[in-house]
Amino acid sequence: MSLPDGRRKSFYGKTRKAVQDQLREAQRKVESGIDLSKDRITVRQYLEHWLKDIEPNVRPSTHTSYSSYCRNHLIPSLGSIRLSELKAPHVNTMLREMAEKGLAPRTRNYARSILRKALNDAIDADLLSSNAAEKARPARQSTAPIEPLTPEQVQILLRHTRDHWLGPLIHTAIGTGLRQGELFGLRWDDVDLENATITVRFALQRINRVPTFVPPKTEKSRRTIALDPTTLAALKRQRIRQLEARMVAGEKWQDWNLVFTSTIGTPLDQSNVTRQFQRLLREAGLPRQRFHDLRHCAASLLLSQGAELRTIQEFLGHSQISLTANTYTHLSEKLRRDTAQRMGEALSGT
Repeated sequence: MSLPDGRRKSFYGKTRKAVQDQLREAQRKVESGIDLSKDRITVRQYLEHWLKDIEPNVRPSTHTSYSSYCRNHLIPSLGSIRLSELKAPHVNTMLREMAEKGLAPRTRNYARSILRKALNDAIDADLLSSNAAEKARPARQSTAPIEPLTPEQVQILLRHTRDHWLGPLIHTAIGTGLRQGELFGLRWDDVDLENATITVRFALQRINRVPTFVPPKTEKSRRTIALDPTTLAALKRQRIRQLEARMVAGEKWQDWNLVFTSTIGTPLDQSNVTRQFQRLLREAGLPRQRFHDLRHCAASLLLSQGAELRTIQEFLGHSQISLTANTYTHLSEKLRRDTAQRMGEALSGT
């Protein structure tokens, strides 16, 4: 095979088909602009082509995030290095410089994770033999323990927000454990009020500030959830409120068929919801929580009612039960201690 610079490249394999497969892959790389001379590809060149190559296979928001990190961190620090010469010390230097700029451990580890993915693909393409990012040192990252609202605090929050426009959204978040994007992307077509179920088919994300329906995060995220009576009632109230809002808005109403919307039917804005949610917590005298913590609250309530981890995994749409276990281990341990305490009180007669 002739390379763009006039040199020739040969391929070898145990069978004719194996050689043909290598040749087709090489032709694809040449057509996409990747120089097959391993010693001449820079990290910048490789990452730019890698981003183009993976775009059809990842969520739009993921591609936007990868592109941003490559543009702002990976390419400025590593772009001029030849791909074949990239070593762990180069990656460690990049991570140290990010730390010196005050970037959080989570941000640094995410940059390392993206580079690791890209270099693994380079290994699969026979452009590298080892992964420098894999060998680099990850930043130490302490995870704050999850402290969801107690059942008593949940009751206070639901009473306080019942007549607020965010009330049905908050109630549904706790009653279903849906992610914020899944709640924002929930359509009335996905809600079966008669059979008391909702089906997660989409999430709503703002990509380049444009509201966009995207597939759920994982295959496990495509799920149907049975609604408890109180959450079903909250959704019925939301239906009535939305019909009233539609009449008030008149011609200004935009029909997205969404369950939770602005006063004119458009998708909710995350920052606005967060701001209103924090104000409601303060008014109710409750501790500060992220909106995402309502999802943890749902899991905590299920644990307190004796639900098994497998049930909680399916309820939340986690891809692996290990994720569920690792996230809620400390809550399970607390419940076990509380159970042991109650048993001791019963046996001692106190």
